[in-house]
Amino acid sequence: MIYVVSGPSGCGKSTLIRNLLSRLSGLQFSVSHTTRARRPDEIEGRDYYFISRERFEEMKDSQAFLEWAVVHGDFYGTSLEEIRQKSPLGDLLLDIDVQGAQQLKKKLEGAVFIFVIPPSYPELEKRLKQRKTDSPEAVAVRLKNARKEILESDIFDYLVINGELERALDELGAIVLSHRCLLKERQKEYREVLKSFKSWP
Repeated sequence: MIYVVSGPSGCGKSTLIRNLLSRLSGLQFSVSHTTRARRPDEIEGRDYYFISRERFEEMKDSQAFLEWAVVHGDFYGTSLEEIRQKSPLGDLLLDIDVQGAQQLKKKLEGAVFIFVIPPSYPELEKRLKQRKTDSPEAVAVRLKNARKEILESDIFDYLVINGELERALDELGAIVLSHRCLLKERQKEYREVLKSFKSWP
């Protein structure tokens, strides 16, 4: 199963995903490509593949991306190769922007779309300012984009309000676990159980 997790910048979706990956087994993370500068706490190949704009354009022109978008002036994209390599290994989590989610809604039949939001506008503003990774002008752009993204959130299947991390993490994990328990997802286990009942005297 592919889980597309999206939300406005600063909502905490990356923190939620990182914690969920350590909590639940059988989860893979799809690492996106981006042209934005790497932040001090980010690691190449774990958080993003950091590439030049020229390289991104080359990949885009060769149809190497399943989705791509320009967000806050930088390019972001999910490569087809990343999906091909990781989706057979287990459930796959994608951390992408709302533009990318809108593209994937038309392409990934059966995928689960999850929207993460902060509990309020003032809280989002506080988080963006506290992380000190953007200029005041960039923060203003991110807040403006957040308003637009929240108004376009009706394409998503689930909503997680990230006001308190543990609760939001429980909600995100519950979405994944509930889908793992769908009968159609557990056919192999179900057949084994049925076999044991049929063979019992």
